Amino acid sequence: MTTVRKGQAPAKLTRDEFHVVFSRDFYDPAYQAVAKELAAVEEVAWRAYVDSHKAPITVKAGPGFADPDYDLSVEWKEAHDRLLAAEARQKDPATPSRILLINGAARNDGSCPGEISKTWRLATLCEAAIAAEGMETDLLDLSRLISDYDRHIHPCKACVSTAMPLCHWPCSCYPNHSLNQENDWMNEIYERWVAAHGVIILTPTYWYQSPSVLKLMIDRLVCADGGNPDPTSTHGKKAEEAKALEQDWHYPKHLAGRVYGLVVHGDVAGIESTRRSLSDWLDWMGLIDAGPTALLDRYVGYYEAYADSHATLDKDTAFQDEVRNVARSVSAAVAAVRSGKLLQPDRKLANPRPK
Repeated sequence: MTTVRKGQAPAKLTRDEFHVVFSRDFYDPAYQAVAKELAAVEEVAWRAYVDSHKAPITVKAGPGFADPDYDLSVEWKEAHDRLLAAEARQKDPATPSRILLINGAARNDGSCPGEISKTWRLATLCEAAIAAEGMETDLLDLSRLISDYDRHIHPCKACVSTAMPLCHWPCSCYPNHSLNQENDWMNEIYERWVAAHGVIILTPTYWYQSPSVLKLMIDRLVCADGGNPDPTSTHGKKAEEAKALEQDWHYPKHLAGRVYGLVVHGDVAGIESTRRSLSDWLDWMGLIDAGPTALLDRYVGYYEAYADSHATLDKDTAFQDEVRNVARSVSAAVAAVRSGKLLQPDRKLANPRPK
């Protein structure tokens, strides 16, 4: 049995330390009018923290799980059931073809930037082009993380690096009510990925990388590639049990077979490496690229002023048409996959290095 290493995590907060952290959420002097009520809420939160109430409401796992008597989080079980239903709809030949469009830019006009992003505009071009092909679209705007009240994609906790079976599908790390790690958007996002027949990610380049809002989602999708759909098999987060299970783990690819396209843009540098890293990630997960026309990287106003970038995009009609072609290529590939005309050549090959 591989040893589980310990000794990194700090000790729990003291009661006084907890008070300081808890009070930060109520910095506005307007909260002083309900100071007595907040003190009562703080005491409840303190007890939940001390007693580690990660999932305070549970339900028996029931049939189909390794341990039917295990107490599963109600929130996880509901997300799990929604993913099963979405997968059934996605695989139903009678279901209309659906393409998920992901705006990976952090900017929108509902917060500090004060202006919409160019990426959002490009996503709406794809939306119109796909509609013209007779397919449904679902536009996921990750910039809502900066402008919506209490909306979060919490960071990946890297359970997979302890052992793959410890990484549950969908992710069971959140919500963690004892640590105030709540209102996580990912359960909805998982369902939208599962329901899609094709995915187009549109993103700017920030410092040679994907924007943080996009990277948060990417990291949390690790459970879609090899993740364990049965948390009862590890009795929650029992690292020792997960390590033992990994000896014969089959690394299920929960999103494999969907079609993808990419639109990456920038103004100075980094678009090629960003596009390659995204396509490498999607290839690894078993998605199918829709051909060279669907893998696009372009500069908008190379070394020109940020303030004029929307006007520069207005003038670049060739880039706009290339973006529409990404949408058309993905639409055509989705139709070909669903009709059986496009098959992955390696679909029946065993991977000698599953990971």
